[in-house]
Amino acid sequence: MDLSTSYLGLKLKNPLVPSASPLSRTLDGIKRMEDAGAAAIVMYSLFEEQIHHEAAELEHYLSYGTQSFAEALSYFPETGEYNLGPDEYIEHIRKAKEAVDIPIIGSLNGISTGGWIQYAKKIQDAGANALELNVYYIPTDPKLSGAAVEQRYLDVLKAVKSTVTIPVAMKLSPFFSSMAHMAAQLDQAGADGLVMFNRFYQPDLDIEGLEVVPNVTLSTSQAIRLPLRWVAVLYGRVKASLAATSGVHSAQDVVKLLMAGADVTQICSSLLLHGPGRIGEILQELDRWLLEHEYTSVKQMRGSMSQKSVADPSAFERANYMKALNRFK
Repeated sequence: MDLSTSYLGLKLKNPLVPSASPLSRTLDGIKRMEDAGAAAIVMYSLFEEQIHHEAAELEHYLSYGTQSFAEALSYFPETGEYNLGPDEYIEHIRKAKEAVDIPIIGSLNGISTGGWIQYAKKIQDAGANALELNVYYIPTDPKLSGAAVEQRYLDVLKAVKSTVTIPVAMKLSPFFSSMAHMAAQLDQAGADGLVMFNRFYQPDLDIEGLEVVPNVTLSTSQAIRLPLRWVAVLYGRVKASLAATSGVHSAQDVVKLLMAGADVTQICSSLLLHGPGRIGEILQELDRWLLEHEYTSVKQMRGSMSQKSVADPSAFERANYMKALNRFK
């Protein structure tokens, strides 16, 4: 069975790519994911705050950032002890490239333009095959317009693209007033890939201690519904590669997202729950499903149930809302 696919111009042996997570913090974790069958690995993120501030100055940011989303699990220890700084991160990528044969995708997480962007070039020079740019931004200023928020994404993308020659993927928030328009703008600005979607982990309240506390809830397969819709809508409408992330736990999840039009599916929560070996199990399930349904390759199914391919394109729009309510019992 031909499970190969292409993402960011990279030829991959299959569509399963571990997303940024604590598993890539060690060479052992990276090797285990490769051995399990990962087609490429997105490294855990290097944060803008890390670059701007050394250990003592990081305390302010870490106090509210620890474990705020999946890839930060045990990444910033609450004691303030700092593991890998920016230069160590670059060296870690270099060692990872030497240790494995699959593509390594660096990850930068930031919200502004500035000196931290120079690390995109350092990640490239360390040997990364591509870069995932994670603009994890929650606008809370009532005076900040939606257009200004969109421009921030575009500015960061253009700044990074001006410093590197490797492919750059943008990991997006789903909270744009016009997701399709935002995707088209990023596509036109040079994004080589779009990763949908970043999960914004919501804070919780400790009503006894009267504190706002970080809270992480790992995804379930239900979470694929949001990226599935937008991958299906954007398939064939943008030149950028499409990666779907959130909720990938089984071969069926992978099949659905590929049929919607994804080039690859990124996996995180399932690996944190079950370990890297889950990659191999899903690939075996995927191979078996394709064989049983008489597919010869992943490419044969890709986009077959995108909005442009299905009999009723309105099913991805408002019509779905009405049908779902009418059918509910």
